[in-house]
Formats: sequence, C-alpha cells, structure tokens
Amino acid sequence: MAKAWSGRFAEPVSDLVKRYTASVFFDQRMAPQDIRGSLAHAKMLARQGIIAQDDFAAIERGMAQIAAEIAAGTFVWNLDDEDVHLNIEKRLIALIGDAGKRLHTGRSRNDQVATDIRLWLRDGIDSIDTLLSDFIRALLDVAAQHAATPMPGFTHLQVAQPVTFGHHLLAYVEMLRRDRERFVDCRKRVNRLPLGAAALAGTTFPIDRAFVASELGFDCICENSLDAVSDRDFAIEFCAAASLVMVHLSRFSEELILWMNPRVGFIDLADRFCTGSSIMPQKKNPDVPELARGKSGRVFGHLMGLLTLMKGQPLAYNKDNQEDKEPLFDTADTLIDTLRIFADMVTGIQVKPEAMAAALRQGYATATDLADYLVKKGLPFRDAHEAVARAVRTAELKGCDLADLSLTELQDFSPLVGDDVFGVLSVVGSLAARDHPGGTAPNQVMAAIVRLRTTL
Repeated sequence: MAKAWSGRFAEPVSDLVKRYTASVFFDQRMAPQDIRGSLAHAKMLARQGIIAQDDFAAIERGMAQIAAEIAAGTFVWNLDDEDVHLNIEKRLIALIGDAGKRLHTGRSRNDQVATDIRLWLRDGIDSIDTLLSDFIRALLDVAAQHAATPMPGFTHLQVAQPVTFGHHLLAYVEMLRRDRERFVDCRKRVNRLPLGAAALAGTTFPIDRAFVASELGFDCICENSLDAVSDRDFAIEFCAAASLVMVHLSRFSEELILWMNPRVGFIDLADRFCTGSSIMPQKKNPDVPELARGKSGRVFGHLMGLLTLMKGQPLAYNKDNQEDKEPLFDTADTLIDTLRIFADMVTGIQVKPEAMAAALRQGYATATDLADYLVKKGLPFRDAHEAVARAVRTAELKGCDLADLSLTELQDFSPLVGDDVFGVLSVVGSLAARDHPGGTAPNQVMAAIVRLRTTL
C-alpha cells in the first residue's frame, strides 16, 4: 500500500529520509492507547451516522486481532509506515478492507497523536502516583521504627540540633506528598481531549467530541483546534513535576551516600542495592543512590529539551513535535524505575544509632536548648546566646560536651543556671522539649505518622 499521503508526490521518499523521519520504533509503545482512541472515534462515527454500523463492527473485530498480535509479539512493525498510527491502520485495512479505510474520517494524525500521548501519559501518571504512595508507606514504616532514635540535625552540613531519624525521614515524606499533589494537578490538564481538532481547524463532519471524551475518560475537550494539536504544555509540566521528584530523590541519595560512608556510618544499605570493586576487595559501593543522583540530571535535561523544542514553533502542528516522545517516555521510565527501587531499598536500611549518638556528642547540639533555658529564667535571648557561645568555646578548649561541664563552670557563664540544667542539656530532653505539631519530639513524630498514613 502506498503511503497515506503519497498522491501529492512525484517520487518516493528516500531510504535515508525514511529512517530520519520515522518514529515507529519508539512510538509503538502507544499502540494500546492508539487502539483505544481509534475505537472510541469509530464508535462515535457510527453513532453519528458518518460510517455504517457494519463498518464499526468490522473495525472492532480488526482492532481486537491487532491488539492480540501486538500482545503476542507477532505484529510486524514496518519502517515504511512511519509511525504507530499508520502501522496499525495499514494492518487494519489488510484485515477488513474498505471499512478500515473509513476509520480516519474526521480526524488527522495531528489530533490522533495528541490524543494518544495524553492517554499514555495519563496512564503513566496513575502508575507514578501509586509508586509515590508505596515509597511514602515504606518511609513511614522506617520512620515509625525510629521515631525516637536521636541523630544530629544539620545546617550547613554542621551539627545543629538533635532530631530523630524518624523525623528526618518525614521531611522526605512531605516532599513526596507535594510531588503527588503536583502530578494530580498536572493530570487535570493532561486529561483534555484533542481528538476532533483534526489537522488544525476542526472537521466538516458532524462529530460528537463530548461523546468521545466520555468514552475515553477525558474530563473535557480542548477548546481550540489550533491549540489542541500543537499544545505540549502538558508534557513539559509532567517533566517539570518529574524533575522535582528527582530533585528530592537525589537529595535523599546524597544523604544515603554520606551516611553510608565509614567516616559517618549512620546507616548501611542492604547488599542487594550495592556493588563491589573489581580491584579493591573491601569496597561496598552505594550504586543505586549514586545512579539515582546521576539520573536526575538526565530527567532535568529532558525538561530543558522539551522547553527548547517548543519555544520557537509557530501554530499549529510542526514535525518538530515528533521529538517530544522520546524525552517524555524516558522521563516516565526513569522516574518509575527509580521510585520502584527506592521503595524497596528503604526497607533494607540498617540504622546505626550508636554512630548517630556519637555524632551528637561532637557538635554541641544542645547549645540552643541551653540558651532557651536561660531565656525562660529571664535572661534576654541575645544575652543568653552570648553566654552559651562562651560556654561552647570553653567546652571546645576542654575537649568535652556542654553536658560534661560542671554546674559551677556553667554558672560562671550565667548565675541563672541551676542544677536542673543537665536535663535540658541531654539529647533526650532536647527532643522531648520540642513537643508540638511538626516538632521532633518522638510522640509528635508518631502522631504525624498516624496522620500521614490516613492520607494514603
């Protein structure tokens, strides 16, 4: 069969151009969505009396066979047929004859591909939402086990104040919850039907776009035919949301790598997520977090690629838009694979509380607690800050923690210090004192976990 558009041309396309312009070897993954869209379109055509009911029945039979062939891996994808749409259409015509030729009535590949990619992306977003939920559940399980396990909280990568490991993990839960919100919001703009816009101006046939939207589960139709076929904002928005997830996973990866370093030693990762060295027998490398950190750059690159792809295009559809699929597909694949492995990896984290406790003793983590203690005794905060700073300097010179200074030594910095000060200077006391929603007190961490589980 000649190409669907070959009647206009006096010579065939060269083999080099065929290879350069074909998309079938990467867009064939949209075949299930293409079939769904075509069946909804055909059903509408028959309902509107544009094609005969017998033609629609034949299209249904042919599409069922094509879907079975694709599922079985026996469908033959042909470079000469350019893309997923024409490959399926050619096979349909071979199976059912003229009825297959009537399927494309009232539509163009421009609105067809825009519909397929939205259907595909909508399915992808739903999968990502499930995986984000799974990852959040895994983090909550580990956080619950370590709601009272003290570790240093850091600012500037310096020991700041005591927190719990569970509280630290809940910070990532909050990031992931925002990620879910972004994808839910993105899905609303993905879930608009372009089909019916045809090439760019609509169609002269009496189509029912609202019916097709309902059949395919779209919330509404794209209101402007020019925008419907040329819009790729939804793909850019998806890649932006995916990039933010990868930012969060990369930050978490950085911490896992740092914590696993023997000089820190806060955690260990299960062996199944690590690799060794071909020359150094002792090595256990955190390859999964390192790769996730690297793959974040890959996803960011796809976002920039799509932005660049769209920035100079006039209305309406241009062939440039064929380049939207590979970065979009790879972004979704990378994110899905990373979320799936991270949900499993988190459950295999071995926490080392002793190393965390030792780090807390090195950074004067309860200094702010001592300042707050003096403020509660009536000293202005700036004076309290100065007094504690001098106490820290003294402890540094002595090579000890604040809690190791004697009561007399502490009273040298402020006469307001009493013998109740040592409860304030303990890590346990510091954690317990932050007993409010969002605080790191263990009971607040557990309460947060209970609340977060109900949101899932």
